[in-house]
Amino acid sequence: MMSREDRAKQFAPFEALTGLRKALRQKEIEHERTEKIELSEARAEKLDRMLKKLERGTLVRVTYYNAGYYIDVEGEVSAVDKVSGCIKIGGGKIFFDDLYDIKTVGAAEDGDE
Repeated sequence: MMSREDRAKQFAPFEALTGLRKALRQKEIEHERTEKIELSEARAEKLDRMLKKLERGTLVRVTYYNAGYYIDVEGEVSAVDKVSGCIKIGGGKIFFDDLYDIKTVGAAEDGDE
């Protein structure tokens, strides 16, 4: 008589081409990558105004560029380091040059372009 575990193995998913699923997912990820968008003068000025207003403890939603992807992060500003050119949100550091958008959470939002 076959054990319960052996019978269960008969119905386990079968992957004929080992690693195919992983390779396909990697291709999907590469396809999703995008080039960094050159900021318009108006958007750059808006970011500059927002950066000047940011204070420690402000709750923000930030969109920034990182290694081919635009990432959205929401959190509390722990520091604005003008010398290094970055803001710190939680445990992460985002450089000014990588910013695409900043919005304070719960405040009236400025009009987008």
